[in-house]
Amino acid sequence: MKVSRLIQILTLSVFGMSTLLAQQPPAQQAGQRGRGGGGRGQQQPLTPEQERIKAEAQIRLQRPMDKLDTVWIEEMTDPEVRAAISGGKTIGLILTGGVESNGPHLASGKHNYILRQTGEAIARRLGNALVAPILTLEPGQVGRTEIGGGWPALSQETYRAVLVDMGDSMRGMGFKNILYLGDSGSNTGGMQTAANTLNDKYKGMPANFYHIPEYYDYASVHRYIQNELKIPEQMGIGQSNGWSDAIHEDYSIDALMMLEDPTTVRYDQRVKAGRAIINGVSLQPKEKVLEHGRQFLDLRARLTVEGIRKALAAPPIRYGNQNRGQ
Repeated sequence: MKVSRLIQILTLSVFGMSTLLAQQPPAQQAGQRGRGGGGRGQQQPLTPEQERIKAEAQIRLQRPMDKLDTVWIEEMTDPEVRAAISGGKTIGLILTGGVESNGPHLASGKHNYILRQTGEAIARRLGNALVAPILTLEPGQVGRTEIGGGWPALSQETYRAVLVDMGDSMRGMGFKNILYLGDSGSNTGGMQTAANTLNDKYKGMPANFYHIPEYYDYASVHRYIQNELKIPEQMGIGQSNGWSDAIHEDYSIDALMMLEDPTTVRYDQRVKAGRAIINGVSLQPKEKVLEHGRQFLDLRARLTVEGIRKALAAPPIRYGNQNRGQ
């Protein structure tokens, strides 16, 4: 008896719901059916006036217009990206930065600010490259139990997975050579692993993947400062901390960051507080530091492009890198 009563209740409920829906206008029913996909429902037929407006808009969208002069994919429209790749810009650059402790003067995202400068310079020097959005987080201790300190980060597993997905998606966009360049020493292992993973998967068809270690060459900049510019910065070649100030900052870093934005090194605040100096090198006048920054930028871009040319001349190779400095 109980089972029969339950079946009767369910039958009446279903019948009642069907009756309610049947009484609703068709447009309202369609709206309810469409809510799972964004709530838009079924599109209503256009009126003759709407058809005319749509036709005029489609004609207008076909008119040519000047494109933006940029190498950054995120700044480009979809047609601009497609046209650039089909027109020969088949090198895709994946830049990895991060946020970290850099002492009392530098913004924690220093690597990301520097990459805005170096990525632009490298892509333009190559002439046939576009740059993906910067991967602004680096691998770190995401599972720390203590509270306080540290920075937003990714686990090594997640970091490598993100790099693989970025490279794979750029392959799908039509890039033939995808290059990983990192501005932080902790990024090297993940970039090489991602390149190895994708090369094993595709074996050169239709794309190759490379980690370019020549990008991460702060030692050459330090030699240039001390040997060419004759600036006696109080730090060792290739070191990330000077022996005088003993903080994670150096003159080359300050100059490159100032090219992007002097506030990232707290320039005005340091001048006001009498702290516009690093490792015995003055940051005044600003124009001098900016000129040196342009020289450092040119040096890093040139060395990186030389490394890229060398890498592209042969199939990708596997190798290991020591995590270093900066």
